[in-house]
Amino acid sequence: MVSVGEVLCLLLVAVLWGCTNPLLKRATEGIEHLGSLVYYFTLATTDLSLAVPLTNSLTFLLTVLTGKMLGEEFGGKRAVGGMLLTMTGLTLCIISSIGDTPATSEQVVADTPLQ
Repeated sequence: MVSVGEVLCLLLVAVLWGCTNPLLKRATEGIEHLGSLVYYFTLATTDLSLAVPLTNSLTFLLTVLTGKMLGEEFGGKRAVGGMLLTMTGLTLCIISSIGDTPATSEQVVADTPLQ
């Protein structure tokens, strides 16, 4: 089960990575490294099946949005459609991960058939 705090840490990582990617030419390497530090600490307690897609997808989205705010082109309607599909998939991943409850040892023993 993933806690809301873990999801928020992953969102912070995506913001730190995604918003600084277009700014790397302008010396934001320290912020980029801070994102990596938060990411590695969060990986210790977070399910990888949520952490990796959430962080990488949001990093991409935030990189595109930050680049657009800086005047860069981002790909038009197809890019917006891709972003919406990505956000829909991420929302489904988060909902399913937060709703999961890990099996306790009592449940595993109770569900194990006797031989």
